[in-house]
Amino acid sequence: MNRIFALTISIAMLNVAVFADDNDLKDTYLDPATAPIDYKIQGEYEGTAGPEAVKFGVQVIALGDGKFRMVSYTGGLPNADRSHKDVKVEIDGELEGDAAVFANDLFKIEIANGELAVSTVADGILRGTLYKVQRESDTLGAKPPAGAVVLFDGSSADAFEGGKLQGDLLAANCFSREKFGDHTLHLEFRTPFKPKARGQARGNSGVYMQSRYELQVLDSFGLAGKNNECGGIYSIAEPNVNMCFPPLQWQTYDIDFTAARYDDQGNKTKNARATIRHNGVVIHDDLELPHGTPGRHPEGPEADALYLQGHGNPVVYRNIWVVKK
Repeated sequence: MNRIFALTISIAMLNVAVFADDNDLKDTYLDPATAPIDYKIQGEYEGTAGPEAVKFGVQVIALGDGKFRMVSYTGGLPNADRSHKDVKVEIDGELEGDAAVFANDLFKIEIANGELAVSTVADGILRGTLYKVQRESDTLGAKPPAGAVVLFDGSSADAFEGGKLQGDLLAANCFSREKFGDHTLHLEFRTPFKPKARGQARGNSGVYMQSRYELQVLDSFGLAGKNNECGGIYSIAEPNVNMCFPPLQWQTYDIDFTAARYDDQGNKTKNARATIRHNGVVIHDDLELPHGTPGRHPEGPEADALYLQGHGNPVVYRNIWVVKK
């Protein structure tokens, strides 16, 4: 192990310890039924507004203590055909009674009971209504095909070194006993609701292809879609579109991975590549992975394990299976 890689690993492990210390369960929610009203307001809304009935999509992010940020997109919510970067407006708001209220010089927006009402400040006239929606990945619950290696089906964590069950779910911070070269992977994950947390402290984990390339897991709902946010390949590439759903919703990763190639002397001749779908949408299309990412193992010619990073957050996984190629 060279000094630079060893230092990188040491820093990564230090960060794990810091996050574990900082992220107690005081303001962490794992069940929507026990979450505060902020959770019921947070989420995605779609509908029309204005005299021309323009379609809008809105993502409302809870920030704790009754505060929110609203991100609005013309045309609807981010998806395969619409970038998360096409932001129409961002407005901060807060609870007033049981409603969240947002306002700027032109509009006042109130959210309550699953409806988002837009009115003009000047005259108070209702200009449109958006309704809360809950999108679902079209690969959620995908069944393993014949010949697949089922790593986790809810009955046992024995396929993972360090695997621990939380009910019928798999806790983060474990790696598969079996090792893989070229393969297709399906898994489902859920981040906790941590409204007061920010950045990398907000539901952090990671799916390491071959224990070498980190596909980030994080509550990045409504954020900019950076390479260290959900769907990003840490230090390598941002997702084409931020398809992160709100926390406590089940999400999917479907990964088609081609391992790096090496000659007989151990020299790399081709970089690894991956096509990745997040919640059914392609976020990386045949992406070249020019180097590994810190956190577990360096690149190498041998097959290696699937690693589900633990980062001091109660992220859980289910329905994990692999098809070797």
